[in-house]
Amino acid sequence: MTTEQQVKDRQVSKSRQWEQAMNKLYVNFQDYSKDALNGFKDEDIHQARVNSRKLLTLLSILDPGHTVTAELYSSLKQAQKKLGKVRDADVLITSFKARRKSATEAGERKTAKLLEAVIGHQKETRKTSRKKLKNKLPKLSGRTLEAQWNTFMETQLENLAAKKDANVVMRELEVAFEQKKKACKTLFKAPEAEWKEAFEALHELRIAAKELRYTANAAAFALSQKFHAHEALYKDIQEQLGVINDKRVSLETLQSIGREELDAGKKVWAAFTEALRAEVLEALYQNEVVPVKKIPR
Repeated sequence: MTTEQQVKDRQVSKSRQWEQAMNKLYVNFQDYSKDALNGFKDEDIHQARVNSRKLLTLLSILDPGHTVTAELYSSLKQAQKKLGKVRDADVLITSFKARRKSATEAGERKTAKLLEAVIGHQKETRKTSRKKLKNKLPKLSGRTLEAQWNTFMETQLENLAAKKDANVVMRELEVAFEQKKKACKTLFKAPEAEWKEAFEALHELRIAAKELRYTANAAAFALSQKFHAHEALYKDIQEQLGVINDKRVSLETLQSIGREELDAGKKVWAAFTEALRAEVLEALYQNEVVPVKKIPR
């Protein structure tokens, strides 16, 4: 066998690895998308979103600028966003229900009433998001996507896979993550009143950790052994930062709705929002990713 033939065989083998991995994700995305529209079950929405995100991750490795796969990437991205709106509402509702249960058990009737109003508001938001998903997802996962997918598989994948090394991409993501972490540490050295930008940077760091986690998972077949533990590593980091982010989102959701819209009294509103704010700070102080020194009260 000639050297040229050996190179070609390796390229074909590499392409087949990518093909098998991506086809599995694509089939999962299609199956869960169909199930998601038949009842909007939490897990179906979640899995459809996860598989679309993994597909987007692999497409970004193969075609970082999306110059070759622009239409396919756009279709999957739109689907992922629509699924994300419903998923985010599901998570918020579940969180506020848990808070309402705790308030009820503690005899905090006014707080429970406030949370009941928040849940009702979020259910209306989710209802709108579900309606948009039901209208858009069949088109985004239908014949047009199938045609785009077949074109990608038959005419684009082999050439893109031959040119890309997932290990290089992984290392670039690591470097970007460390840079973001360094920026976060610097921003949190400012006085607490100036932490808005720091929290936004922390949110970006969480997204960077999620990207590393998904890359380590979805591209595991193409990564060297040294990266095989990265999924667990960055999952832990993402979860630590996620606790902070989830509490911030709860507080910001409450504030965006407003006290008057929720028909809450001034005292219960002030007490609950202050308690949420304290939770955000406590989660920040407990995280080990970006250590922040606790400010004495």
